[in-house]
Amino acid sequence: MRVSRSFRAAAVSGRGAVLALAMGSAMPAFAQVSTAPAIFPTPAALRLTGPSFALGDAVVLVRAKGVDAATEKLVREVLATAGVRDVRIAAALPKRLDATYVVIGEGNAAPVRDALARSGASVPEQDEGYALASQASDGGALVVLAGRDGDGLYHAAQSFRQIVARGRVSSVTVSDYPAMPVRGTIEGFYGKPWSMAEREDHIAFLARFKANTYIYSPKDDVFARDKWREAYPADTLQALGKVVDVANREHVNFVYAISPGPTICYSDPKDLEAVRRKFAALRGLGVRSFYVALDDIEYTKWNCPADEAEFGKPGEKAAASAQAKLLNAVQGDLAAAGHGSLTMVPTEYYNTTESPYKAELRKALDPRVVVQWTGTDVVPASISVSDAKNATKAFGRKTLLWDNYPVNDFGETTGRLLMAPYDRRQAGLSAELSGIVSNPMNQEVASRPAVAGLLAFSWNDRDYNVQRTWRAAALDLAGGDAETAEALLTFFDTQHVAPTFGHLPWQPQAPKLKALIDTARDALADNDPHAIAGSLAALGEAADALAAAPDRIRAGVVVPGFVRETGPWLDAAQLWARALRLTVDGLTAARAGQPGVARYFAEATELTGKAAAIRSIPGATRFEGPVKVSDGVLDRFISDAPGLVYLAPAPSLKD
Repeated sequence: MRVSRSFRAAAVSGRGAVLALAMGSAMPAFAQVSTAPAIFPTPAALRLTGPSFALGDAVVLVRAKGVDAATEKLVREVLATAGVRDVRIAAALPKRLDATYVVIGEGNAAPVRDALARSGASVPEQDEGYALASQASDGGALVVLAGRDGDGLYHAAQSFRQIVARGRVSSVTVSDYPAMPVRGTIEGFYGKPWSMAEREDHIAFLARFKANTYIYSPKDDVFARDKWREAYPADTLQALGKVVDVANREHVNFVYAISPGPTICYSDPKDLEAVRRKFAALRGLGVRSFYVALDDIEYTKWNCPADEAEFGKPGEKAAASAQAKLLNAVQGDLAAAGHGSLTMVPTEYYNTTESPYKAELRKALDPRVVVQWTGTDVVPASISVSDAKNATKAFGRKTLLWDNYPVNDFGETTGRLLMAPYDRRQAGLSAELSGIVSNPMNQEVASRPAVAGLLAFSWNDRDYNVQRTWRAAALDLAGGDAETAEALLTFFDTQHVAPTFGHLPWQPQAPKLKALIDTARDALADNDPHAIAGSLAALGEAADALAAAPDRIRAGVVVPGFVRETGPWLDAAQLWARALRLTVDGLTAARAGQPGVARYFAEATELTGKAAAIRSIPGATRFEGPVKVSDGVLDRFISDAPGLVYLAPAPSLKD
């Protein structure tokens, strides 16, 4: 992101501030100092143009034709939160600003063009692009939100929300657009699906981070997979319709997916009609984007004898040929209805190894069909630009990355929440992918710290900052409260490990806590009294912070689902933290030669036993078991601690 400070007052600091005061400046020197606001995802370009200014209690809203109700509602909510009580409506700007004017609309509307010309801002040419400019002038102020299209205007409103704080607006010029056309999530996991309410909340979260896609594809929706030929019950269809309404309002594309692969007869016209009926039912709800999932199926056998008669003996190439026939027919339907491209996930959905399946799919599949790909493995440790180029070559088109993070529906994730930040995806992927969607956890709210990073990366992969975005996700859960956000980050560190299908995770467990523990171990090994005292003090502070974090989280997180979903882990983390505190106290007492040291370690062991017995919420995930908190880090240190110092045996009664 390019940030500049173009006004002289921002440079006043240090000795310059003292000089300004000494010269009798009418304004305190620091009153003119402003800093660039934090906007997430990071904008393509942001320039600070002056000091912040107060909105006051009244503004004039200039609303261009065609502004949708959701965008105006969001702008009004931002104004109300900032203390604006009176919003008047005007059709255009006056020649001289005599109040605070907020102009919203698409960039080609006359009042928006006028506001852009006055502010010196311009709207990017890319789809979903927007410009946001705000500055005070003599007698008034001007804020303009301009979109390349309706989606871009809604993104501008989301950024407007982030430049307003405590009744003041940062003076900025923002020119922004997404790096990738598709950004969002796919509810594509096994196990308990999200509730309709969770889907609605998740879509609102996606919108806050400027995502544009939610794919409905839960593996355990029987009417989308096992009973895909059957119609949804009326009440389920009605509930899905409400979710679709939320998505449309939030400028998020609701994509409906069907998974017919386990039972479909590709050569049977009745099955094609069954797909069409299912899509037609969803089209009646307002869905305009569709998806056929052909993952996790057997493709070396047919489900009906007629397929062998039409496509030949079962095998990779024949399967691809049959799938292409079905998909091409559905793509033709969508094109005829003006609904764009069909998306599919192939049976060979990971790696880029050439095969008869990929070769035939590349040859036979309509080039308009979007193909998903999970990377170099089902759960890849990293994804490079080179990997994506190879995928383009393998599938004959840019792929849509299905990133299996932070999904926790496989055995290696038993007892875990996956809350490490989104990482190890190479900048520049935007040039080689059509987009990225995350496959999240069964726990919707707990998925957000990782998903927020994916959304920020897909919006601006070149300026993506891992740690800053992770903190922004914590602040989003905390409703902006910094203390709660820090408690969340402390807790996230205990759930940092990211497993693969193998033995080695692609992200380590508790890196911040482990660094403190390793420092203490090294100090004890070196027998350096000063280093030992300092490292144990730091570790003790970390233990106290972790012990306090669950209560702070329960009191301060503004999304109730988070505490409900993470409850067992919060309980266990508090016990592990108390055990760590006792361990540190025991090591400190032992170094001081105090009596009764062994009791510290014994009490710590008792607490760890209680923590290790806490289990995940029954039915919440595909694999259940004892919850894990900083495993391999905390447990190892606490169990090793008695051996890190020499404990003299207690004197016997005879002595």
